[in-house]
Amino acid sequence: MTWTFPNILTALRLMAAPLIAVMFLYFSRPYADGIAMALFIIASLTDFLDGYLARAWGQVTKLGTMLDPIADKAMVVIALMVIVGYSSMSPWLVLPTTVILFREVFVSGLREFLGDTAGTLKVTKLAKWKTATQMVAIAVLFSQGIFEHYLGMWSWGMDAEMVGQILSGDIPDELGLRFMFKGMIWSGNLGLVLLWIAALLTFVTGLDYFVKAAPHLKD
Repeated sequence: MTWTFPNILTALRLMAAPLIAVMFLYFSRPYADGIAMALFIIASLTDFLDGYLARAWGQVTKLGTMLDPIADKAMVVIALMVIVGYSSMSPWLVLPTTVILFREVFVSGLREFLGDTAGTLKVTKLAKWKTATQMVAIAVLFSQGIFEHYLGMWSWGMDAEMVGQILSGDIPDELGLRFMFKGMIWSGNLGLVLLWIAALLTFVTGLDYFVKAAPHLKD
């Protein structure tokens, strides 16, 4: 196995995937959300960087080709698992997450069955957009958790009426509750929209992969 710099970046991204979940075991929220989001964003950036450097430096290896999709899928699956686990289990979040997780498991199993033949089924540009949209959606959803919990922390001890008056502007907002509330609403809605777009792209690319693999599945 050749441990080039791009391969090391890919391996670090793979190791960062379980750390996203571990953050919620050792840190309280919203600090866990913030650390997990920062870790996820940094790891996501290496997804572009390692591939770019491998091609630019002529260091494309079998190890890197194998690790890259595994690292991407591990990051997405674990991050979505954490987000859904700490959410209100809204169907608007659970349904697109289910589509994404099902596709990733299905395609991984299909690739394993096809063996060396899977290497001939090239990754499309739409699949790359799918991965990018997934990662942006997850980062935004992590930020929603940060806004939500700071809003709760800063309004601690206030009754619902007082919070409502602050948010409506009837009472001066000395703590910045309105900013946190707007951030929570906008990031939550934007994250869900992006996640549904990612789910649609995930479904389309999964179907495309199955159609291309179908000739190799005939007896």
